[in-house]
Amino acid sequence: MTDIPLLSLTIFLPLLGAVVILLIKEDKSSVDNIRKVALCTSIGVFLLSLLIWLQFDNSKAEYQFQEKIRWFSDFNFYYHIGIDGISLFMVILSTFLTSLCILASWESIKIRVKEYMLAFLFLETVMIGMFASVDILLFYIFFEAVLIPMYLIIGIWGGDRRIYASFKFFLYTLLGSVLMLIAIVVIYKLTNSMSIADLQGNYFSTNIQMYLWLAFFASFAVKIPMWPFHTWLPDAHVEAPTSGSVILAGVLLKMGGYGFIRFSLGMLPEASEFFAPLIMTLSIIAVVYTSLVAIAQTDIKKLIAYSSVAHMGLVTIGIFIVNSQGLEGAMIQMISHGVVSGALFLCVGVIYDRMHTREIKFYGGLVNRMPIYSTVFMIFMLGSVGLPGTSGFIGEFLIIVGSFKYSSIVVIGAASGIILSAVYMLYLYKRIIFGVINNEKLKDILDLNLREKIILIPLAIAVLLIGIFPNIFIEPMRLSLDLIISNYELVNGK
Repeated sequence: MTDIPLLSLTIFLPLLGAVVILLIKEDKSSVDNIRKVALCTSIGVFLLSLLIWLQFDNSKAEYQFQEKIRWFSDFNFYYHIGIDGISLFMVILSTFLTSLCILASWESIKIRVKEYMLAFLFLETVMIGMFASVDILLFYIFFEAVLIPMYLIIGIWGGDRRIYASFKFFLYTLLGSVLMLIAIVVIYKLTNSMSIADLQGNYFSTNIQMYLWLAFFASFAVKIPMWPFHTWLPDAHVEAPTSGSVILAGVLLKMGGYGFIRFSLGMLPEASEFFAPLIMTLSIIAVVYTSLVAIAQTDIKKLIAYSSVAHMGLVTIGIFIVNSQGLEGAMIQMISHGVVSGALFLCVGVIYDRMHTREIKFYGGLVNRMPIYSTVFMIFMLGSVGLPGTSGFIGEFLIIVGSFKYSSIVVIGAASGIILSAVYMLYLYKRIIFGVINNEKLKDILDLNLREKIILIPLAIAVLLIGIFPNIFIEPMRLSLDLIISNYELVNGK
């Protein structure tokens, strides 16, 4: 298998599926064929990503499955891709959620199905390409290209305020990315290199690091999103179609965390050490403030959106305490949040497709009519809360342990967010699931159908698998994270 370009095949197979869809004439009789091509393509990409995982060597910290082709003859730019322990599960998360999203859109998307599937397949290509990029310019191209399909998905298939939400999402993320592009140009001018692997050992002067760090921060803080750059997220989530929300929460928010690890810690360690107190302050505010805002929400989707900001605040705490427990916890928390938040948005989509409302007060007593739905929703809710045995517990526990080595104030801030998450998630579950059915419209609501079970049960299994067997996921990333930590400590004299 060594001669097969597995990684390029994984990146560009969705585009091949998109070409096939383009050749299908869209009419009532061919819509199902378009859906089937998109689904089969996404499943094929997911299987390829699993094959990469099976062949991944856990004993190596460096990039694997590398492919390098010079693509600008006059400049030192390459089509250079590879996978290490940090990017491996980001790729798998992207392929896993994309296939489930396409299946989830089977019945809910009824207009312009062809364009919708094309947008999703293009989105899958650029997400995988971004996580697999070893060249900074290539990373930036994929990073920015993500905006295009997501902007269209929100703007065309979103809710009543979709135009406002899509423009807000686009402008926020684009503004930060312009500063990142300037930083990339400066890096190239100073080093004549675009290789992420090479630049991890090529440290800049302290003053240069400060400016570069702030430029990258502007982009990654919006993406993750950190407080107070988070205001685009609730609007985007509420207006996006269900599958758009899943990818937004499950993958796109992780681009910020991935960027902080790869660029801020990996290339700019002195600046990261200097700005760590700022990150901790903003993260603790995000964890506490957005958790309190989540408690006050009346729209289920908006509640989950604010919970995402709080959970990603824990991720940034884990990243910038820069020890093995913190970074491993941050990575596991990103994977867990991708699965759990994606699943929660899909659960909201199930009842929204039936009742066409997301207002919490409309529901109540669903356990009496939807026992299977109530069970899987409970697993995801407990994963979000961080119950031992679920994926959420592992990441949060490691971050808390790592925080003890950094500051007791950070521990208190992170722990308070975990407590508040239990408050708003348990309160939400109680209001929607338990009690008696008082709303006449809910008395005929149906439980999960076969398609919905096929979507939600694998996610429930993933939540439990990560929670019970975390080393399956921690071992491949450990050496790559240790390399980041050792370089960081070497430069900062720790």
